[in-house]
Parts: sequence; C-alpha cells; structure tokens
Amino acid sequence: MKELDLMIFDFDGTLVTTGTDLARSINCTLDRLKLEKKPEKEIISFVGDGISTLIQRALGQDNVKYQAEALGIFADYYGKHLMDNTGLYPHVEEVLKNFENKTKIILTNKSYDFTLMIARKLNIEKYFTEIVGIDSTPFAKPDRRVVDYLLDKYRAAKEKTLMTGDGRNDILVAKNSGILSLAYLNGLGDRNDLLNLNADYYCEDILEIKSLFN
Repeated sequence: MKELDLMIFDFDGTLVTTGTDLARSINCTLDRLKLEKKPEKEIISFVGDGISTLIQRALGQDNVKYQAEALGIFADYYGKHLMDNTGLYPHVEEVLKNFENKTKIILTNKSYDFTLMIARKLNIEKYFTEIVGIDSTPFAKPDRRVVDYLLDKYRAAKEKTLMTGDGRNDILVAKNSGILSLAYLNGLGDRNDLLNLNADYYCEDILEIKSLFN
C-alpha cells in the first residue's frame, strides 16, 4: 500500500450525492424564467465547473441575457433545498474515519458556502482540515495553482498527495500538478471520459481507498 501525507477530495459526486438537488434547482430556475426544463441527466452533465458555468450551460447561448437573474433564482432556491435528496455516498464516512490522522482537504468547484452548509449538515466537516471552494482562491480546478497552494501550505510531497474525484477536472488538476489521481467511477462524472483520462488509480467504491493507501 502507498503511504499518503495529504488527501484531497472532490465534493459533488465524490463524497455527496448532490446531483438530483442541483438538477431540480436548475429546473426551478428555468421554470421561473419561463424556459423549457431539461432532463436531470443532461443537467448533471453540465456539473463540474462551478454554478455560474452550470447555469450558463443550462440556459444555452440563446438565453445568456438571463444569466444574472438565473444566478439569483438558483442561489435562493438551492440554498433552501440543497439537502432534499443529498446524502453521503456509500462508505464515505468509513473511509474518512479510517484516515482520521491524515490531513484531508475538500477541493471543489462548488461555492465555499454551499459546500460548508452540506458538510455541516452531513456532519463530515470535522474530518477536514480545510474546505477550498471555487471562490476560496483565485484559481479553480483544473488549474494546477490551486493544488500548488495546498502542497505549499501543508508541506506535502507530490508523490504522497492524492486527489480523489469523479470528474475530469479532478484528474486533470492532479496530472497538471504532478500529484496522484484516483477516479471514482460511480459519481456524477462520465465513466468513459474518466477511463480515457488514464488516472493513476480507479475505484468503483470509495471503500477501495482503504486497500490502496495508508
């Protein structure tokens, strides 16, 4: 098993099952703007680059004029409904407890406030040294500088740092920064896309981390 000093986790689709609540919030936004709703699967395919980009993709090029209004509607609705269907993926807490003595970071392209709210409601905030949202630093995944910041802050060696996530940005930021990557294949990200990115490790269940690292 490989020794780790720093464990970095994505949030949506890796630790928490946020897909349905994000999709419903987007459809509520589209409905209030009198625009056609979209299938949940299609909306989930837009996730990964932050709420602003999620809304932009959901609106489409013909409706960019609604971007600012849509952001306001979405933030208000999602803030009230972000726990309607959201929970932990199987075995997440078991894995976090197992690595209780390791420095663990949440690195997400979700906003810090929404991430913190969900982490607190699911009682997992206590396992993490820091939560880094898309608005926490000037950089976001897959920009290597957001990982460089963490490596420097926690004095971690690249070869002993692992990025775990379900999306292409998680694997790309790991590759860009020279750290290890673990792709979770049963989250919100596209499975084939992840397989084509040649991550260092793959897992079907987060629990597999326990047998790969110590």
